[in-house]
Amino acid sequence: MVATTDTLPGREIKEVLGVVFGSCVQTKHLGKDLRAGFRSVIGGEAKSYTELMEEARRTAMQRMINEAEKLGANAIVGMRYATAQTMTHAAEIIAFGTAVKTY
Repeated sequence: MVATTDTLPGREIKEVLGVVFGSCVQTKHLGKDLRAGFRSVIGGEAKSYTELMEEARRTAMQRMINEAEKLGANAIVGMRYATAQTMTHAAEIIAFGTAVKTY
């Protein structure tokens, strides 16, 4: 279970195992990047970048969950995302939260 809240309704946090992270740096194909650049001139959604960010979020979250499972956690609370541009045409998404054991 992953929650953005600090508590889980109906569950009690018995042990805090620590902060866990998942990261993904995602890039797009040059052809798609050129189309997205053209889209910025004429307006509208740059769907290739929307897809890029959705895929990166899913990957970062799964990596965070995997780290929590290695610690023996059955939940993550206080989950958040952070993002940064790491280089031209690439974005990093970081998922992080607190791994906990609940009962």
